[in-house]
Amino acid sequence: MSGTLLTPWGERLDRDAPLPEYPRPQLVRDGWANLNGPWSYAITPFSAADPLTVADPVAAPAAWDGEIVVPFSPEMPLSGVGRTLGAQETLWYRRAFALPRELADGERVLLHFGAVDQSCRVAVDGVEVGGHTGGYLPFALDVTAVLAAGGEHEVTVAVRDVTDAAWLARGKQSSRRGGIWYTPQSGIWQTVWLEIVPRIAVDSLVLTPHLTDGVVEVTVESAHGAGTEAVVTISAEGEEIATATVPVGQPTRVALPVPVRLWSPEDPFLYDVAVTLGEDRVGSYVGMRSFGIGVDDHGFPRLLLNGQPHLPVGLLDQGYWPDGGYTAPSDAALEYDIRLAKRLGYTMLRKHIKVEPLRWYHHCDRLGMLVWQDAVNGGGRYRPAVITAPVFGAPQLDDTRHARFGRSDAAGRAQFERELVEMVEHLRSVVSLSLWVPFNEGWGQFDAARIAALVRDLDPTRPIDHASGWHDQGAGDLRSLHVYFRPVRVPRGDDPRVLAVTEYGGYSLAVPSHTSTGKVFGYRRYRTRAGLQRALERLHDREIAPAIERGLAATVYTQLSDVEDEVNGMVTYDRRYVKVDEHAVRAMNDRLRQAASTRAAVREEHA
Repeated sequence: MSGTLLTPWGERLDRDAPLPEYPRPQLVRDGWANLNGPWSYAITPFSAADPLTVADPVAAPAAWDGEIVVPFSPEMPLSGVGRTLGAQETLWYRRAFALPRELADGERVLLHFGAVDQSCRVAVDGVEVGGHTGGYLPFALDVTAVLAAGGEHEVTVAVRDVTDAAWLARGKQSSRRGGIWYTPQSGIWQTVWLEIVPRIAVDSLVLTPHLTDGVVEVTVESAHGAGTEAVVTISAEGEEIATATVPVGQPTRVALPVPVRLWSPEDPFLYDVAVTLGEDRVGSYVGMRSFGIGVDDHGFPRLLLNGQPHLPVGLLDQGYWPDGGYTAPSDAALEYDIRLAKRLGYTMLRKHIKVEPLRWYHHCDRLGMLVWQDAVNGGGRYRPAVITAPVFGAPQLDDTRHARFGRSDAAGRAQFERELVEMVEHLRSVVSLSLWVPFNEGWGQFDAARIAALVRDLDPTRPIDHASGWHDQGAGDLRSLHVYFRPVRVPRGDDPRVLAVTEYGGYSLAVPSHTSTGKVFGYRRYRTRAGLQRALERLHDREIAPAIERGLAATVYTQLSDVEDEVNGMVTYDRRYVKVDEHAVRAMNDRLRQAASTRAAVREEHA
């Protein structure tokens, strides 16, 4: 990988056991095996007009091209491949595996994929067991019935990824990368693993705190456990404090002894949760917190945390790595970004156009970092007049006119809604997740007011930014502005929603030997660290703090790290050089909080 921009963790990568940690921290059980590491791979021609059509995984190629390190995409250096998958090609994977132990009577084997971009089909021991479409969400396959006799088995995966040649979710990947659009990648990019479970097992666990009543609402889901009951035990610092019997499929409230210890960025306390369902035992955790909207004593709408006004001071976080792309080179790398943001005085990360592995959210939960979660965009080709012109000032457009937003295909709109629902269900128990963002800057946006209502029905416990940036349809809980190339000012009007600047800044500093493309993209360019630092403090002291005093209620600065051409991060793309003075930036952010510190909520609008 000579000449490749590597992170410190990528430099130390163990190719035989990358990302070995348990991948699902809120539903932990024994009897699992990690399948990351070297697999065989091949790329072969495949012609199909339908972007959802994938090659038959049973008809694997007779010859293989070499080894790929899973879970890194073949386009990324850490994969060891360095090849780009075309829209009319199939990416093949194959590896042998063994079960972690022998199966007892009635036990099942589940094969898990954290994420595979964009569509795939899977075979085990020469028999197709299922597939998946949607490159950002996990799926699991019950492979018990097809496991052949003997100790060694084989899994084969066929992948199709057309990037932006169809309406499938693609995020910021582009076949014409540059500026704010990034190198496309394909295939497996999150952990592959298997687990052994009893016939009756906990399939999912939903934990919803209700602060007013001092209870945790517990829902245990089990496809094979209808009519059964689970025993739920909640502990604090190793001591059992509550136990309840919970019927499968029925939300059940479990009372906690008072005083309940709240979760917050300052004190991210987590209660341990243990669930027993028949022979199955799983571990989890929950944090007692609430999110909502209130009005302060000056009449300004405010975001609430645990019933009190809270100013989220946030960073845009793309979650990209120069050596792994979507895939962080290690669990410690995931943690590094969150800890850096905290050291800089930020209390929120807006996870931008990406769904991270669950371990990232786990680190936010335990370290105390609020998360605003974007959905991942798709659709047809975007029009510059719709997605770019508004940064300089342009009229808000009606997003029920689907074609102008690249959303004329009904199948694509339906797929987006399915994946949005799956994302909310997948992440709803994440303690730190405090707000949903269905659309950003008009990228594949459609029916945003209706979509906001859909998300509200799915999850009434969190606020919604229905259209971040522009093409506001008057829905959701935020009046959400992106401000580049002009001063940050509080707009006039009587909009009852929370005023938030959900992107701004983007000041760039290219650091020699720490960039990946040689190009420079940013909204203002600086040549020195000192110049960048002065500009940041001037922006926040002269524009952001006064705006907060006049009603601005949330901020998201662009951005946490450099990404390819974008050199406007607080830290370089390789995470080796922090471009700002950490203590000065923390003090700057403390001044923002001070500007909001005299507010007090007098009315809560909704949870």
